[in-house]
Amino acid sequence: MIVLKATQEKLLSVLQSVAGIVEKRHTLPILANVLIRKTAGNLQFTTSDLEIQIRTTADLDGDAGNYTTTVGARKLIDILRTMPSDQTVSIESNQNKLVMKGGKSRFTLQTLPAEDFPLVQEAPSFGPKFSVPQKTLKDLLNQVSFAMAVHDIRYYLNGILFVAEGKSLSLVATDGHRLAFASANLDVEVPRQEVILPRKTVLELQRLLSDAEGAIEMQFANNQAKFAFGGMEFVTKLVEGKFPDYNRVIPKNHKNSVTLGRAPLLASLQRTAILTSEKFKGVRLNIEPGTLRVASNNAEQEEAVDELDIDYGGDAIEIGFNVTYLIDALANMDQDMVKLELADANSSALLTIPENASFKYVVMPMRI
Repeated sequence: MIVLKATQEKLLSVLQSVAGIVEKRHTLPILANVLIRKTAGNLQFTTSDLEIQIRTTADLDGDAGNYTTTVGARKLIDILRTMPSDQTVSIESNQNKLVMKGGKSRFTLQTLPAEDFPLVQEAPSFGPKFSVPQKTLKDLLNQVSFAMAVHDIRYYLNGILFVAEGKSLSLVATDGHRLAFASANLDVEVPRQEVILPRKTVLELQRLLSDAEGAIEMQFANNQAKFAFGGMEFVTKLVEGKFPDYNRVIPKNHKNSVTLGRAPLLASLQRTAILTSEKFKGVRLNIEPGTLRVASNNAEQEEAVDELDIDYGGDAIEIGFNVTYLIDALANMDQDMVKLELADANSSALLTIPENASFKYVVMPMRI
């Protein structure tokens, strides 16, 4: 029985869309596999790591009739990558094996029973559906994801807070030293819903979301989130725990502010970062009327100083920062101008976009 027939390019694209969550080493060997389910001309590919499940529906040719099996996802992808993109590939079932043919090549792969594949149990009830353009969500994720913690013992920081309320969707990430906030408008009004998406889910969404037209639908339950976009369905467990009150962290009414070009500030920080020490990524910012001076030094007694002309008439302030935190924020924005708000050398700084309340970035100062 021919399960499916397609060009290498089409089949590879479908498999790559679901294979991102497949772990190389797993306690359950079947989790290295993709579940292939065929019903009446409809083909579904599903992968799972027990916490995230991705399913995509593909329109590929094949014999009539129903069929389900599981086969090694990475092996299929590795084989397909070695074939020309216009090559027609067929996958046939043969007892407990799958035979893949393309041109004069033939591969016989071991399968495992579909009934053993551990599908994620979906939550019994989800909140209301709401949607944003895929590009909007991708941009929001890019604006905050760099501020997520990586392996923090406070597990609720290893992810992103999603808050949907009224007609707005806000995303917040923090690792305790910095906090990024970004928001966008929704097309419908929704009751307040607040969930924390795990880090792996965030990275997978960033990989899969497209800049092209098309919306992503979202629904949240107590312990799960569900996303649907571009023929894909994505179900993920949520992080349990209480996210810090981000509104208390975002400074209000800092009396000193300067608006300056994002690209020149980023370039100045990147230059001075070269002479910071590996362990201690500190730079000093000296702000005084007309001038912003960025300086760094290291254990070898080398130093860098860079100056920018600015339109500023506030207090003279000298403040230290981890330069990586500033570079991360500026590199993930695409606006021409940014606004830096400061109180004094011991208070956190606020980086925003002039005349735009949809993005806020808070960074704690460091002693240098």
